Amino acid sequence: MSEGMPVAVRIESVVDESPTVKTFAFSQQFSFRPGQFVMVWVPGIDEIPMALSSGSSITVQQVGDATAALFRKGVGDKLGIRGPFGNGFPDTGRILAIAGGVGAAPLRPLAVDGKTSCFLLGARTGTELLFADELVQKTYLQVSTDDGTSGHCGPVTGLLQKIDPGNYDRICVCGPERMMQAVLSVLAAAGSAERGYFSLHRYMKCGTGLCGSCCVDPTGFRVCREGPVFRGTDLLDTEFGLYKRDACGRRQPV
Repeated sequence: MSEGMPVAVRIESVVDESPTVKTFAFSQQFSFRPGQFVMVWVPGIDEIPMALSSGSSITVQQVGDATAALFRKGVGDKLGIRGPFGNGFPDTGRILAIAGGVGAAPLRPLAVDGKTSCFLLGARTGTELLFADELVQKTYLQVSTDDGTSGHCGPVTGLLQKIDPGNYDRICVCGPERMMQAVLSVLAAAGSAERGYFSLHRYMKCGTGLCGSCCVDPTGFRVCREGPVFRGTDLLDTEFGLYKRDACGRRQPV
């Protein structure tokens, strides 16, 4: 697919996954690796990066103008899709997946394809646990909620404390960056940072590595090219878990 022009797709269905998250399934099936992203053009509003939750869907949390406009779309409406871009999660060996909130979306395909041995799923409350009914049929699922309404009471890292990272070849992580940084700290303390793979979300203009807006300090890694999935050892001593940059390049705390 051309990196320059979006492909028009028709929205085939919209599923309310939680009070704040929707899955939009569209008419075209894309070949992708779990963890890769597409640039989604919402006509008249903006183009934003979104991870694929399947070959023909994105799972979206409303967080800004573009996602608010996307939430107003329905069956029959059209979007523009460029991609998929970037690298993805490894899918070999014994895999532990760790997801927080809508971070479950790019990890879902790994579990659906039978690639995960264990899946730790966290959310603020029970109604925000994504894909739990599906995941429990595909993998060994453990859940945690910040308010204790389902599973372990507390952050998903509480479940990780009960697991030996050395029992897994790959530990694939996606979610709020502070949560992911906490996971990396646990892995680093256990001498297993190299086993971790973390999906970063950064502001992007082009998605093709030209503009540099998604570079990570101080390495210069481009999230759209060298990422969005980075090995844990590549994120140590970087901006990861500390700050990111807005559209004007100003630092913002994560």
